[in-house]
Amino acid sequence: MSFLEITGVSQWFGGVTAVQGVNFSVGKGEIVGLIGSNGAGKTTLFNIIGGYYRPSEGTVRFKGEDITGKKPYQVCRKGIARTFQVVRPMRNMTVLRNVMVGHLFGKDCMKAESQAEREASRILEFVGLAGKGDLLARELTLVDHKRLEVARALACNPELLLLDEVLAGLTLTEMAVAMDIVREAHQKMGLSILMVEHVMAAVIGLCSRVIVLHYGQKIAEGTPKEVTENPDVIEAYLGESLV
Repeated sequence: MSFLEITGVSQWFGGVTAVQGVNFSVGKGEIVGLIGSNGAGKTTLFNIIGGYYRPSEGTVRFKGEDITGKKPYQVCRKGIARTFQVVRPMRNMTVLRNVMVGHLFGKDCMKAESQAEREASRILEFVGLAGKGDLLARELTLVDHKRLEVARALACNPELLLLDEVLAGLTLTEMAVAMDIVREAHQKMGLSILMVEHVMAAVIGLCSRVIVLHYGQKIAEGTPKEVTENPDVIEAYLGESLV
């Protein structure tokens, strides 16, 4: 049984087809990349998995349960958390309280604020934000906003983490640190990860398997080497083989 299974998923908005007949799965403990040009349907798929859209057709199953069309908070409490391409912190709350929200209302629904605060502090240290918990979220730099976005998702105690372009806009040094955080979350927290990313060096360095979308359809799936040497992927997305 696949951990996450997407079967025949399509999504259209009026006369526009954003995703068409997509099938793929994510196994427990995998890091899977989802790549494609802008407008390929990647974030739409994340919105479907996360409960923000109900697909026009198809099903989403998580740990064998049909979660198609469930509300985002219900999906979160099943064990799926996500980041957003455009970061969405609660800007006028402190960094610490932003993370505490995940503990209080996510999968575990902690009752005691003191426990949520301890766990939030631990996660802030994990993502490199130790000492910044008392800052307001709006005061953070871009890289720290990205770290907070990951921290907020981790605070929900997910089993499956959806990462939507968490490396976008970072310097090479910042990117290397962010990749280490993703690796550690995978290894130390036992997370399965599905990540949308345009930085191919990160996809190759982190993912065991890659799925490629083009105009809403899956055109390839395989190891990073297989995908980056696939003629259809090279023509549609890469421009040249990277491996």
